[in-house]
Amino acid sequence: MVLRRVFLKGISITVLLLFGLSFPIQAQFGPDEWTQYRLNTENNPVFNSEGKKGSYDLKLKTENEIRSTPVVVGDNVYIGNHKSGDIYSYNLESGKLNWKSKAPNWLHSEIIYVNDQLFVGYGNRFFQKDGTRGTQESGLLSLDPETGEILWDFDTKGEVMPTPAYYKDTVYITTGDRHLYGVDPKTGQEKWNLDLGNVVSMSSPNIKDGILYVGGGRPQPYTFFGVDLRKREILWKTELKGVMSGLDDVPPAIYGDLVITTAVEETDNKIELRKVYDHDGLAATYKEMLRRAAGEVQSDKQLYEHKIYAMNTKSGEIVWEKSLGVGEMVPNNKSGAPVVYKDSVYVGSPITKKFYSLDAKTGNGNWGYYSNVTKAPPAADKGIVYFTDVKGLVYAFDTESGKLLGKKLFGGKLAPSGPVIMNDHLIVGSQDGYVSVKPTESIMGKFDVVKGDVSTKEASDIEYYGLVYGIPIAIIVACIMLLSLIIIKKKK
Repeated sequence: MVLRRVFLKGISITVLLLFGLSFPIQAQFGPDEWTQYRLNTENNPVFNSEGKKGSYDLKLKTENEIRSTPVVVGDNVYIGNHKSGDIYSYNLESGKLNWKSKAPNWLHSEIIYVNDQLFVGYGNRFFQKDGTRGTQESGLLSLDPETGEILWDFDTKGEVMPTPAYYKDTVYITTGDRHLYGVDPKTGQEKWNLDLGNVVSMSSPNIKDGILYVGGGRPQPYTFFGVDLRKREILWKTELKGVMSGLDDVPPAIYGDLVITTAVEETDNKIELRKVYDHDGLAATYKEMLRRAAGEVQSDKQLYEHKIYAMNTKSGEIVWEKSLGVGEMVPNNKSGAPVVYKDSVYVGSPITKKFYSLDAKTGNGNWGYYSNVTKAPPAADKGIVYFTDVKGLVYAFDTESGKLLGKKLFGGKLAPSGPVIMNDHLIVGSQDGYVSVKPTESIMGKFDVVKGDVSTKEASDIEYYGLVYGIPIAIIVACIMLLSLIIIKKKK
């Protein structure tokens, strides 16, 4: 079946070459292929084609939640539904549905496209008695991108919620049954597998120069792997013994000879007063200061520290490690996925409710912005980085200064997989079942506000110290002076 389709496609291309050279070639909306999570090793899904014109403002409807990134190839977008497992193909030029298909279980995986085939993982997050993650059916599907016909189904014992990665005639998947599988894309047969020893929940593999990078979870210690695909063996593994969540959820990003990921640790640290001020205001900060002065426990809830790590791609040695801050745990998608753009790494923290820009070489902070709950990786293009949050807002920031250039309400609880940028259009899925396609310029200059919106830029040092400490000090000094005057008057 697959070979026949490839043969027919070859004939079609030959015909076009022979007879179609006199016709102008229409520029495509998206790339020719999509080989792994968020298109590239930087996790920054951006594509611009010369000659592509036109502006689109679309809302594409599906019947269930969308939690994975919409994948754009050519002029079509491929969308997967969360619990229903429905798969959709829409034409972006017309906004019309091409076809609808279905997977046997949940879809959190992106639908990658290589050599005129689609590949998507499926499975859920529930655990079996033996610790395997994923109940009911789990596996990897291949579909015909033109019709949605299922070409083959590769079964696994545990979920395949991470996005597959294609490299040198093999499709690679990491799973809830603690394995890495290499699958033949034409036949759907297993080529080889490797026992990682750790569950991979949603850490999509990132492949560069023949090395596959992925984060593993249970059993502890949580472990990050570099796998040599040619030798079919673990090149190195780095145990992060303080980590208790998130590492196995996060698809890593690559910057030069660094592979960057995030994870969550338990901590006895308290939330910084500056964060309380930035996120909750002056009154809440004073209240917290009084509680601490009185020796009260800040909260009866366990707090967690969100950390970001950069490891050497060849050895796994931790080159730098930074804390993003402390906060309360969230129910799922606990650790934000990083994105590399130029010499910076951008990440949103569900724990601290904040967007970050960090120096990719050192991990030092460039700027930050407090938001509502954020779980998705951003996307960056032409000096602007776009973040999303669960309130349905899309934010545009200047990548260098962190200046907010716009904030537009797209609606719904935007997907934890984040947006993509295709030819100056931002495309993002939502848990209300819609995929929005809007020009990036439509975000600029908008500053929408929704109920419960607490997003705000970090306060300057002058503002923070002046208000939080300056006012109380001024009041104390005034009281001392007043008391002194009263005492002097009484003596007279």
